[in-house]
Amino acid sequence: MIYFDHNATTPVDPRVLAAMLPLFAEQCANASSGHVAGRAVARLVEQARGQVAALVGANRRNVVFTSGATEAVNLAIRGVLAGAGSPRRRILVSATEHKAVLAAAAQAVSIHGGTVGLVRVLPDGTPDLDHLAASLSSDVVLVAVMAANSETGAIADVGRAAQLAHGAGALFLCDVTQAAGKIPVALDAGEIDLAVLSAHKIYGPKGVGALLASRRLQARLTPLIVGGGQERGLRSGTINSAGIVGFGQAATIAAAELAADADRLRRLTALLHHLLTEKLDGVALNGPTVTRLPNTLNLRFVDADADAVMTAMPQVAVSAGSACQGSSTEPSHVLTAMGLGATAASQSLRFSLGRPSTAEEVQAAVGHVVSAVEHVRALGAD
Repeated sequence: MIYFDHNATTPVDPRVLAAMLPLFAEQCANASSGHVAGRAVARLVEQARGQVAALVGANRRNVVFTSGATEAVNLAIRGVLAGAGSPRRRILVSATEHKAVLAAAAQAVSIHGGTVGLVRVLPDGTPDLDHLAASLSSDVVLVAVMAANSETGAIADVGRAAQLAHGAGALFLCDVTQAAGKIPVALDAGEIDLAVLSAHKIYGPKGVGALLASRRLQARLTPLIVGGGQERGLRSGTINSAGIVGFGQAATIAAAELAADADRLRRLTALLHHLLTEKLDGVALNGPTVTRLPNTLNLRFVDADADAVMTAMPQVAVSAGSACQGSSTEPSHVLTAMGLGATAASQSLRFSLGRPSTAEEVQAAVGHVVSAVEHVRALGAD
């Protein structure tokens, strides 16, 4: 199997697994317990808090551990709206946000009242910040614009988006799940009020993520899960100490290897793009040519249904959209928001390379993709 679906999830780095294993056996104590063993685990958790914060340029006190970015998004959006005073009851979200952001915003206003507005994106998938500026008003409580899109790799100008939001008196939420570990992220620049990320996108374990917010903002949030008051009362329940330690180790490795990984993956992705366009006609890039994640390539293969192409090349793991789409047969909401029709969107595949990817895999994958596309096109011509 040639695995080119790292934006959906990454394999756990062996160095991460090695850091986690003791937490399942000899260091199995509950981090909330007051005895020596519990305090030792608590220190490891706090160390991981600092490691995650360092990856995204934040203060360790701002990190609240969750079960993943989806829970963190729900905590942020619903928590802000629950604590918002009238007349600010409107949320603005980029049209290409992750489904978790779109769904959390819709549910938050259904529970607490208010409305959700969509911010258009440009044809290359980057947010239309002029439309954001025109959409802002005194009733907007929160603006959500992701740092980088999982399907196209489009990188947003979050600095300007945050300035626009703050200029209207709104908070700014940024999903940095795909950006962290791939491009530099600096949350302490004062631009981003709330951010979310997940361990399993940076070669850490599934089932652990984080919300980053100042202590002032944390005090404003209403928890989704109540109980023993862990994670400063925002996420009750026995913490996933092994997962958190793995998250911390993954963050440290990602920070140390970011530049080298990005350079290598940029070259491999460019090679993949070059070879596919050289060997196949009717290949179009979805997304920016430059302001794109170094590992991500979204291509339309004209007259070749993406699902059929994937079926015809079981040796290569790619995606016909975000993993959050599940088994949905609907076209990608990201691609249609960029202006692609349903047919064009359904002919598009995302290739997302990762730390284990090699030039040899790229060469082999190209052969499989070319054969599969030609096979599907031939079936359609019959």
